[in-house]
Amino acid sequence: QVQLVESGGGLVQAGGSLRLSCAASGSIFGIDVMGWYRQAPGKQRELVAAITSGGRTNYADSVKGRSTISRDNAKNTVYLQMNKLKPEDTAVYYCGAAAPPYTYWGQGTQVTVSS
Repeated sequence: QVQLVESGGGLVQAGGSLRLSCAASGSIFGIDVMGWYRQAPGKQRELVAAITSGGRTNYADSVKGRSTISRDNAKNTVYLQMNKLKPEDTAVYYCGAAAPPYTYWGQGTQVTVSS
């Protein structure tokens, strides 16, 4: 079992920045990819950014150039730095961890961007 705890969400004005954190605990040795996903009201959950244990990253086109995902393997923590936030970035952000064959999710943290 892997437990994921997110933090760092909140209310920010358009153009502002936030850094989300996700701390993993439990059976972390099996974790390969960690990522951030988001779900806006009435929409499906979508990938925002992901990072492998080796540091390879992948970003959604909508956040590319505005966001940076990073991973501190010593702290078992993944971060998402989001800059130049837009109202359309408003969503619940979830941390996910893939430890094949299992996928684990955090409880989510709300990000609200006001115009």
